[in-house]
Amino acid sequence: QNSSEETSSNKTALFRSYVILLLVAFTSIALDQWSKMLVRDQLAFGETYIPWPDMLPILRIVHWGNEGAAFGMFQGGGAVFALLAIVVALLIIFYFPSINHENWLIRMAMGLQLGGALGNFIDRITVGYVTDWLAIHRFYVFNIADASITVGAGLLILFTILAERSERKLKREQEGDAQLAE
Repeated sequence: QNSSEETSSNKTALFRSYVILLLVAFTSIALDQWSKMLVRDQLAFGETYIPWPDMLPILRIVHWGNEGAAFGMFQGGGAVFALLAIVVALLIIFYFPSINHENWLIRMAMGLQLGGALGNFIDRITVGYVTDWLAIHRFYVFNIADASITVGAGLLILFTILAERSERKLKREQEGDAQLAE
């Protein structure tokens, strides 16, 4: 009976390990798809809406499509990027349980990246292109999925920097302890 209890405990732990991933990813996907639906329903393709005229040219909403990668690169590669989104999503789902529960920054980053990848994937298979709509100043037009991917990458970079600093600090402390022991 210990074996069945252990198996049940492992399944529960595995489920719990995915909770944050799924919550973050589904929140990102829901906000992304909802915002894109609003844009597609309210604006003709190419049409611009200026919610706050005083913010022009800094902020505007534009119904735009992207058949390439982020920032309009590699136009026409939608099928490749759809396949890449599936591969990325599977890698995240596979790798996620191996991340220490204390590394919440990485767990959050992976949830954002999964949500962003799947949000744009949904567009590619349902609309044929990714709906972009947020234009800030002269930056490329983007969407919530793109922002999720970008913020997720930023969090991974931040984690790497913080981990390296922590490692260097620990190493200095160990070297100091070794010198005191001599």
